[in-house]
Amino acid sequence: MSASTERRSQFLALYLVRFAGRFGYSTLIVLLPYYVNRLHASGLTTGLFYSGFTAAQFLAVVPLAWAGDRYDKRVVLGGCLAVGAVVYALFTQVVSPATLVGIRALQGIVVVGIGLLTLAFVGELASKETRANVIGKSNAARFAAAIAGSLTAGVVYQHSGFAFVFWPLVGLYVLTFLAVVFVLESDETTIRGIPFTGLAFNRRIRTLSVFRAQYSVAVTLVRTWVPLFAGVVAARGGLEMVPIAVTLVITAEKLANLVLQPTIGSLSDRYGRALFVFVGGGTYGIVALAVPFTPAVGTALGLPDAIPAVGYVSAAFVPLLVLNALLGVTEAFREPASMALFADEGSDDDESGVAASFGIRDLVWRPGSLVAPVVGGWLMSSVGMAWVFYLGGLVAVSGSLSFLFALVRAHGRGALTEW
Repeated sequence: MSASTERRSQFLALYLVRFAGRFGYSTLIVLLPYYVNRLHASGLTTGLFYSGFTAAQFLAVVPLAWAGDRYDKRVVLGGCLAVGAVVYALFTQVVSPATLVGIRALQGIVVVGIGLLTLAFVGELASKETRANVIGKSNAARFAAAIAGSLTAGVVYQHSGFAFVFWPLVGLYVLTFLAVVFVLESDETTIRGIPFTGLAFNRRIRTLSVFRAQYSVAVTLVRTWVPLFAGVVAARGGLEMVPIAVTLVITAEKLANLVLQPTIGSLSDRYGRALFVFVGGGTYGIVALAVPFTPAVGTALGLPDAIPAVGYVSAAFVPLLVLNALLGVTEAFREPASMALFADEGSDDDESGVAASFGIRDLVWRPGSLVAPVVGGWLMSSVGMAWVFYLGGLVAVSGSLSFLFALVRAHGRGALTEW
């Protein structure tokens, strides 16, 4: 087998892992509104379903990233997949809000482990000139899984309940574990010491963190509350759409990402990754601000609130579908460029570590994504769900402008296109 064929096999195995990791995550995104309805969870408890997930990720990032750089990434990744199979089986046993919070925390550890280690593998295998494009392909596999997971969850749950959604997911994790064992080669890269120390003072990572710390609040609020806005009962401020309609709304964002990320990632390799981060982040905020107005837009356009053989979808269905697709377009600009910038810094010398670089990227994200669901839950209960999107949109715009200011101040006016 030639070297190029071997490398292609490595990438394909890693894309499969990305697919499995996102499939499970997306399944829960669709089903959480129905867990909320079934368990009669309060607004604050609804926020904890997300914050428990994020808190566990925050605690797991450093040890998992360190283990990935210090030892064989394949072994650590296989362990995450094995635990994941058990976790998704446990979701069939949820009987109370406390149970769901606990199992979601375990899911958070699995998701962060799979994300960190697959990105580190992909970042090491790709050349600097093609890194954003390859990461875009990896993300495309993740979004293909998001679409498949959303469709599976929405359709199967509506006809058969929770258990029939999760058992096929357990089987997918077992299959992916076998692919890692038999296809993925051992990782011989070893970083001794603690690479977090040097990377924490990296100027480019500090500049990116100015944006990412704020943007985490925006994306967590918007991604979390779009499906809640669509699916939660009207008495709680939602549109109470049927599951398949919620699935289609979520899928619109993922499909836009799936189609566009490899191509736009390649463009950012050529024209400046920082520019794509700035444009994508700022536009995301502007689109998010428009989400609460979708019911008024649907009514003004005379759109139907029900579809034959589907059920109630609200007049807001089509406008919300379009806006969520636009959110996916903006993320296709930002995400592969941002990931490639972190991979660049983690692979610059022998003292750095790609897993550690992505670990810092993840750590910067965690405080905002941990606090945001609690704040969103409070806003939902006290002043209304629309304010979740207002806050998310404003923070995204603020983060992008702060990034531009820090970038120009620390690296000069040309940095926007030179990075």
